[in-house]
Amino acid sequence: MDLANFGYLGVLLFIVLGTVWLEPIIGAQVLRKPKRLALSLLPVVFFLVSWDLYAISQGHWWFNQSFVTGVELPGKIPIEEILFFIITPTAMIYSFEAVRAVKQWRVGDEG
Repeated sequence: MDLANFGYLGVLLFIVLGTVWLEPIIGAQVLRKPKRLALSLLPVVFFLVSWDLYAISQGHWWFNQSFVTGVELPGKIPIEEILFFIITPTAMIYSFEAVRAVKQWRVGDEG
């Protein structure tokens, strides 16, 4: 295995590092509300994984083996892709929640 095989994971790490600090420093409250996060992520992850599995099975989508670790789930989907489908929407939620915290915007379950 070559260092390049961790390229996709490296990109994901940068996404995490770019947003995870928003919780303790700005008060984004994403991980503090795990039920809300799960309800937001589950339909997105389900849809994207389903779409990817279909595209892979039809030969429309593939992964450059030089940039993934080779750890695959059933359907030949790399673990990095599943992590991408979790990390990227979570980063978007972090960004939105950080803006909400700074602007002091409220949502329905906050009264």
